[in-house]
Amino acid sequence: MLKVVVRVIGAALALALAAALVVIGTNAAVILSSRGDIVEPEQAAAYNADAIVVLGASVLPDGTPSGILQDRLDDAIALYFAGAAPKIIMSGDNGSASYNECWAMKRYAVERGVPSEDVFCDHAGFSTYETMYRVRHVFGAQRIVVATQTYHLYRALYAAKGLGMEAVGVPSDYHAYENQDWYDLREIPARTKDFFQTLVKAEPTVMSEPVSLDQSGDVTNW
Repeated sequence: MLKVVVRVIGAALALALAAALVVIGTNAAVILSSRGDIVEPEQAAAYNADAIVVLGASVLPDGTPSGILQDRLDDAIALYFAGAAPKIIMSGDNGSASYNECWAMKRYAVERGVPSEDVFCDHAGFSTYETMYRVRHVFGAQRIVVATQTYHLYRALYAAKGLGMEAVGVPSDYHAYENQDWYDLREIPARTKDFFQTLVKAEPTVMSEPVSLDQSGDVTNW
């Protein structure tokens, strides 16, 4: 009986070690391959991208962006006016009739002077990987600037490049965030997940008809 217990424990430890090595290896691959594409705003302004992509985050009950999302939006708006790209894609979760990240994001940008026709809404950006897949295959972008915090940029850029786009990212690290330790911890398995999704080019939860960036972004207002 003791031998069986020892074998079971040994097998469990071996599996745990293997899983840990996979997580460490995939995180290292994602970070090391992407960190050189994190640039200053001045570099991004001269990148001549098709679009600036803003990755969604929580919206408050009154419809205003949370602090972490507002920093991403301010980043993107500044990049737009600096000439980094002629369009902005707001990608987030439109989980219900009462919760619409994309519309809150677009409204915030328009209120700050970005023409409504230059702002597209991707209502099915349910994850970072799915956003990048849809930016490439629904919106047809080939060259993008990503606006989000540094901890998040690594896997966003990894997925973007793995899906065939050229991409750089500008950090939106303008404040300290209350839940940053949780965000950092959550990012570890998320990088592993996105590594494998990018590897197999997994299709997103929702696939839509193509949307041309040459038309008005108001076609995505819903």
